[in-house]
Amino acid sequence: MNNETLFALLAFALVSSITPGPNNIMLMSSGTNFGIKKSLPHMLGVSIGFALMVGLVGVGLMQLFAIYPIIQKILKVVSITYLIYLSYKIAVAAPVSPETTGQSKPFTFIQAALFQWVNPKAWTMALSAITLYAPSNTFQEVMKVALAFGVVNLPSVSTWVVLGKQIRRFLSSHKKLRIFNYFMASLLLTTVFYLVL
Repeated sequence: MNNETLFALLAFALVSSITPGPNNIMLMSSGTNFGIKKSLPHMLGVSIGFALMVGLVGVGLMQLFAIYPIIQKILKVVSITYLIYLSYKIAVAAPVSPETTGQSKPFTFIQAALFQWVNPKAWTMALSAITLYAPSNTFQEVMKVALAFGVVNLPSVSTWVVLGKQIRRFLSSHKKLRIFNYFMASLLLTTVFYLVL
């Protein structure tokens, strides 16, 4: 991979990682509701889980989808169903306060890493990255693509958590925070409608 290709890959990783999608919407909501420190496992789960996903997609899953296209269709249905469920969970999340601590919790590292496998944007990003930047599909190419996303993704998704934390200052009442959660749930549902259409 020459320098120009590497620069293009890093730019692609940055743009696709920092733009709105299910991960970033949920991370912003987590930053608002739980703060940066409690959202750290969620951030790491997204970044490491996605880099791992890119590697695994590159070394084998694309061939599996080519042989059994039904797997990709089943995955799409599961993804849509899970995103609708997550939208509901965000909408009804109890604002964190001394009385509600324990009722609502941020994503764990494992939950965030596993979420990548049902996140439609993550699949699109992974398949596009492997197709564009690992055309020979060699192990070395695939690992370079996965590493590029691993390096770029964490700072990108962290931006959304920090933004969520900053927004919390303006959401001084439970009512305002509830409205924010409804709005974030609506944004997540919008990604579902985009997938269906």
